[in-house]
Amino acid sequence: MQTHAKIVIVGGGIMGASLLYHLAKEGSTDALLIEKHELTSGSTWHAAGQCPSITGSFNLAKIHAYSNGLYPLLEGLTGQYTSWHGSGGLRLANNEHELAWLKQVYGYSKIIGFRMQIVGIDEIKRLNPFLTTDGVIAGAWTTDDGHGDPAGICNALAKGARALGATVVRHNRVTGISRRASGEWDVETQQGTIVAEIGVNAAGCHARQVAAMVGSDAPITNMQHHYVVTDPIPAFIDRGAEIPVMRDSYTSGYFRQEQKSGLIGVYESTGLREAWAPQGHPEWETSNELFADDLERIAPWLERAIERMPIFGEVGIRRVINGAIPHTPDGAPLLGPAAGVRNFWQCCGTSFGIAQGGGCGKYLAQWMVHGDAEINMTEFDPRRFGGFADAAYVRDKVFLDYRTTFTTRRPGEEEMDGRPRKVGPLYAKLAAQGCVYTETFGWERPKWFSTDGRTEDYSYLRNNVFDVVGAEVDAVHRRVGVLDLSGFAKYEITGSGAEGFLNRVCANRIARKPGRIVLAHPLSSGGRIAGEMTITRLAGDRFYALSAAAAELRDLDLLRQSVRADEEVRIENVTMDWGVLVVSGPRARELLALLTDADLGNASFPWLSAREIAVAGRPVRALRVSYVGELGWELHAPMSAMTTIYDALFDAGRPLGIANYGLYAVNSMRVEKAYKAWSTELTNELNMREADMDRFIDLTKHDFVGKAATLAAPSRPLKIVYAEIAAAGADARGGEPVLDGERCIGITTSGAYGHRVGKSLAFACVEPAYAAPGSRFEVMIQGSRLAAQVLERAAFDPDNSRMRA
Repeated sequence: MQTHAKIVIVGGGIMGASLLYHLAKEGSTDALLIEKHELTSGSTWHAAGQCPSITGSFNLAKIHAYSNGLYPLLEGLTGQYTSWHGSGGLRLANNEHELAWLKQVYGYSKIIGFRMQIVGIDEIKRLNPFLTTDGVIAGAWTTDDGHGDPAGICNALAKGARALGATVVRHNRVTGISRRASGEWDVETQQGTIVAEIGVNAAGCHARQVAAMVGSDAPITNMQHHYVVTDPIPAFIDRGAEIPVMRDSYTSGYFRQEQKSGLIGVYESTGLREAWAPQGHPEWETSNELFADDLERIAPWLERAIERMPIFGEVGIRRVINGAIPHTPDGAPLLGPAAGVRNFWQCCGTSFGIAQGGGCGKYLAQWMVHGDAEINMTEFDPRRFGGFADAAYVRDKVFLDYRTTFTTRRPGEEEMDGRPRKVGPLYAKLAAQGCVYTETFGWERPKWFSTDGRTEDYSYLRNNVFDVVGAEVDAVHRRVGVLDLSGFAKYEITGSGAEGFLNRVCANRIARKPGRIVLAHPLSSGGRIAGEMTITRLAGDRFYALSAAAAELRDLDLLRQSVRADEEVRIENVTMDWGVLVVSGPRARELLALLTDADLGNASFPWLSAREIAVAGRPVRALRVSYVGELGWELHAPMSAMTTIYDALFDAGRPLGIANYGLYAVNSMRVEKAYKAWSTELTNELNMREADMDRFIDLTKHDFVGKAATLAAPSRPLKIVYAEIAAAGADARGGEPVLDGERCIGITTSGAYGHRVGKSLAFACVEPAYAAPGSRFEVMIQGSRLAAQVLERAAFDPDNSRMRA
């Protein structure tokens, strides 16, 4: 048996086989896949095999589109039978909200290139003459969809990988994984130990067990899922053409033709069952396991499917499949490094394994081999979950994900399942004032404040909280506002080598003087954007770094794993120690002066500086920075002092018109200021120049990670621009196509209505020919083409005079 490999993949289902194939395609052929039984013997073999184009995530839609382009070719490429049926797909819209969602996805199709049309009832009936359309108002016809034999597709990928030089070993169970002193992995198997530089968890339903072998976790819950196959249906026997794969919220499932029979899959919303409860996972030795069918549990949805397709009711049920499917708390796969573990990757957690397997393998292979992928991988990074995602949280979220599989979520819509998990000291106090919270990395963070008891009517259009958000913005603009942002990721970086370390890791030069602040960006070795941090020099060898709440673990890994053996650097995660209150507005100085003896004037406390002062008698790190474009300070205080400081601010601030504000208002104001955001504009897809962030690169530094690649980067057709859109009832959110005539020349990355300037604004990634100020194009929002123009400067206060006041 082979005893050494650069990469060892544990698990031979669709995810592992696809990763092996795409690693080999990228030239990394010293890769070995180990499967404890036969390939596909976990959840792959019993999958229904549908491959839809439509999904609510732009980057996930790219993954689906790649799979749908690859699978029809696999049989010809490898000689392995895959039984691909290019039947197309038809998603029904049963209300205006579902139609609005389909219009958003239609925008994705213009950018990604999969074929999609919004069609009416007559066309729906032409495509599927057996369908009843009661309650249906429209549909989406996607012609690149299809279905295939899951085992055939998986084996074709494995065969293709072997042909390219990779290795597959079957019937060899991994029994343990341990770290060598050299940093390599000992992958212990029934047939001996394999030494690997890199390990990958592609163990599907067993992913938590394999992750535990290296001291990590894969936050999944395995769910029982039924589909049934009917006896042959006479109408199908007499017909040559195959109906599209149907998806419908009314039936909460999918149904299609299976040869000359019918196939119905159901995602029931009551009576859900976790697979292998209470332990939640199968025994490591088991394979090809199914559960007893429970048709009574899914009967209401089977009856609805028969309402939709009466011909299904004309025959009996031939076969019932009740198998396990792994789900993550947010429904997205786990693709990327395991938190806190060097050289161990996750490739698991997909509940639509066949549809996503091809693309997941491709883009993860790119990341592993080249350090970056073609698509934004942020939403798939396993480090989006932390210690808050314990078994109870994961189970609650997965049950929600399962029962809402065919529910079209509207922008801003969130449920309370599994929440709250991480709350600051002000949680109950703000809730009593009408705070509506949003969840980020387990944290409850203020989204907006319902001061009159209203609830949000979630929509792609401007809705009933539009004016409420406008009032919050107005309070910050004219008076003073306060925001609890304690969820910021926070790190203390100390030691004699700290300055040199940070200058090597970040593209910008770290502040030379204590008390100064810089915005800095770690890059990959290929020059792509790996993160964004606000770094304050507290003293000669003490630094305080802040990053996005959702980036806490990935930035902690980046920092800790970048320290060289010869560097005297200590990195401590202090996120839970320090709370943050943001005080913003033209009366911010006036308010703080009532609570501190510190001199807050420009001479002693200028913009982009920090001081340790006392506020309301409590010690704080006061940072004079602003993400909203107004005079302001971030007050970083021990968590135990947060309530005292907040109460003092409000007591002193009432005569000044103080108000709470939330992240909806923050987004409006940051877009007015043309501030780009990590994970939307600042992603692994772009380098700093493409993101128009040249001013945050210091090329005079001797060296920093990604410098050589930045200097040598070839010209690519990508450039972030800032634009005004002639929008009236709906604003860009990100993922809308940018058009010149019938040609798609880019995509919006984020946007909002700017309440201070009265304009609809957005960032977009476009071809360089459209990047110059004054360039014109159109943005498609909810099916309407709207004129847009590139702006040269921020729409609000481009000279930063208000922040410097």
